[in-house]
Amino acid sequence: MSHAPSAGHALIEQHGVDTIPEAERTSTPRDVLSILVGSNLAFGVVVFGWLPVSFGLSFWASATALILGTVLGIALTAPLALVSLRTATNLSTSSGAFFGVRGRLLGSVIGLLLSLGYTALALWVGGDVVVGALNRMFGLPAGGASYVATYGVLAALSATAAVFGYRLLLKLERVLMWAVGALLLAGLFAFAPHFDGSAHGGYLLGGFWPTWLLAAVAAGLSGPIAFITLLGDYTRYVSPARHGDRRVLRATVAGLFLGLLVPQLFGAFTAVATGAGDDYVGGLIAGAPLWILLPLLLNGLLGSAGNTGLMLYSMGLDLDAVLPRATRPQATYVVAGAATGLVFLGHFVWSAQDAVTSFVLVLTAIGTPWAVITLIGHRRCRGDYDRGSLQVYNRGTRGGIYWYRAGWNVPATVAWAAGGAIGLCAVDTPVYRGPLLPLTGGIDLSFVLSGALAALLYVLLSRPSRGRAGRLPAPVPGAAALDRAPLDG
Repeated sequence: MSHAPSAGHALIEQHGVDTIPEAERTSTPRDVLSILVGSNLAFGVVVFGWLPVSFGLSFWASATALILGTVLGIALTAPLALVSLRTATNLSTSSGAFFGVRGRLLGSVIGLLLSLGYTALALWVGGDVVVGALNRMFGLPAGGASYVATYGVLAALSATAAVFGYRLLLKLERVLMWAVGALLLAGLFAFAPHFDGSAHGGYLLGGFWPTWLLAAVAAGLSGPIAFITLLGDYTRYVSPARHGDRRVLRATVAGLFLGLLVPQLFGAFTAVATGAGDDYVGGLIAGAPLWILLPLLLNGLLGSAGNTGLMLYSMGLDLDAVLPRATRPQATYVVAGAATGLVFLGHFVWSAQDAVTSFVLVLTAIGTPWAVITLIGHRRCRGDYDRGSLQVYNRGTRGGIYWYRAGWNVPATVAWAAGGAIGLCAVDTPVYRGPLLPLTGGIDLSFVLSGALAALLYVLLSRPSRGRAGRLPAPVPGAAALDRAPLDG
């Protein structure tokens, strides 16, 4: 992990998960909005709008499921942006205030899994759009070699943007917000002649309401949940001395709402218009007028690079937090390689619908309790953090008010584990069905049960405190040296 401050003119960001100095916290709430909108107008997000249609829902039923799920997800996720606004570091490191300076590795691992899966999905779908468009426009063979080359180019572009870091990504997303937004708008006109909002197929779960609820969770709620560990990557560069909590929260809510719903509704619209069925990209390219193929190709290339670049940046931070001796650029290259490997599995091995649905439902079940505990802890401590104590693990030392028991806060860890376990027992995916489903009427309530149980246990097991989270250890001889001791257990 790098501790050296980054100069304002530096080409490559030097900060990892260390505390951002106040002088460098020059971003604004508008920048947070730009990043959230610009990074999400890509096919990696568009494809989630196809999911409800592939489940058998009409466009209007899909739209209501997407809207409700997204709103619920934003209500849970958006306040997390305020944590890093106060700590000046990323969210997984910030969660050490509640899980302990070692327990916050749970957040790093959850963030890595979420970002890894969504990065692979974005590269996979974006690459398929590029290859399909080139095939129709110029007759490029749509064989394995074309896909491998395209995925490789997209991964290289994304990794380059991620390595350069926050400032370059911010400039990129500002441009993409308007450019890719215009491409999506053009797509509405292109596919409108074949749109029938009332058409639907056979319901995936046999009935309307179970299928509609599945869509609300798998496609709607999962979008904001993907950001539970990401939001702090942007708000850590915003100064609370210049921008209040309400402004930052409003920008985050607006960015998530527009950035997720616009592409998802576009995905549902085009899936219905093209009769995409089980193959969204294939149906989209086959049903597209020739004049819209170039905009689709540009979105697949540039939009995907912007989306995956931001995800890789977050993954680099999370891996940097797990392996403090690695630099952020080194960690970013490692996760870029892992994500590219998953892309090949996604294209050549797995079923698209089954893989996407299973992935988002399982990670929603284990990510929700972590987010709930972090929010309760932030509420309790009223945004008052000891920034130095949050960096104990990263510095290779021990001690501080977040040391708890050997670096772990047992009540928070137990609450998360119990919440995640009950969520996995209640999840309903095409690959795995939890044993509690008969008790919930066959409806996937995993995120509700996991979040509720985690909140209940955390409140019951932990002691509420005003002011800073954690507790100071009893004074002992040589306590000053304790904080400098190596992390040896």
